Amino acid sequence: MNSQAFKLLCLGAVLALSACQSTYYSAWEKLGVEKRDILVDRVEDARDSQTAAQEQFSSALAEFSALINFDGGELEDVYDNLKGQYDDSKSAATAVTKRIDKVESVAEALFAEWKAELDLYTNANLQRDSQNKLRNTKRQYTNMLKAMRKVENSMPPVLDALQNNVLYLKHNLNASAVGALEGELGVIRKDVNRLVSEMNEAIKQSNAFIQSMQG
Repeated sequence: MNSQAFKLLCLGAVLALSACQSTYYSAWEKLGVEKRDILVDRVEDARDSQTAAQEQFSSALAEFSALINFDGGELEDVYDNLKGQYDDSKSAATAVTKRIDKVESVAEALFAEWKAELDLYTNANLQRDSQNKLRNTKRQYTNMLKAMRKVENSMPPVLDALQNNVLYLKHNLNASAVGALEGELGVIRKDVNRLVSEMNEAIKQSNAFIQSMQG
């Protein structure tokens, strides 16, 4: 496939996706559910996915701490638990990204519609008020999305660190391997604590945005 054909294929996919989204929103609107309502629901979902991820990464940290404090028993069981924590953390991170993408998708559609409808006003005062509300809503949304994306970008380094330790332990199931990983605990704890703090901020902004949209 040449580059021109590939570009046309991509364009077709984008247009098809846009059409599907338009149909999706139109179907909900016929049921009395506006884009504004969908946005609030998706922000709630994104917030909840971050809360779940926050708990999961904290659990992974606890499991890694338990590994470092290993004082006998089946080391393979400890490895299996840590591997499970890594897998669950990776799934939680993927869920967060998907939820944020869904928020961004409907927000773009809502703001585009809101802006276009400003031209339909015949009352200048109402038009100006709506324009101000759009500007303020977009500003608050942008800050919230930035906080969410910051969380998203902070998860891969933690996942990488967990994966590195899981891989190392997989092929070195002995007490000396545990000792070699001890120096990693401080770094992972610092990264997880920072991630949890960033999640708290994003969740706080999400709650504020939801409240403003429902007020």
